[in-house]
Amino acid sequence: MKKILVACGTGIATSTVVAVKIKEICEKEGIDVIITPCKLTDVQSIVPDYDLLVTTGTFDVSEINVHIIPAISLLTGVGEEDTLNQIIKTLKEE
Repeated sequence: MKKILVACGTGIATSTVVAVKIKEICEKEGIDVIITPCKLTDVQSIVPDYDLLVTTGTFDVSEINVHIIPAISLLTGVGEEDTLNQIIKTLKEE
């Protein structure tokens, strides 16, 4: 089972929308995942327990040791398929 942390400004609406899209594509691909939405300010303290960080915001990544995928495209729709493919590829490689 893969663990994905989805971060946005408040950890509520935006990260939930992104989490639902990721969950749907992972189910189609047969990848078992646990997806946790969170606030950007909480990332540093909880990300070590995760396999992948997907974020709609920016922050200091110098101390983060997991793969990070920007996901603003999952909100705008522009480049959404590429982002979802990148997420699937990353999860299958780990």
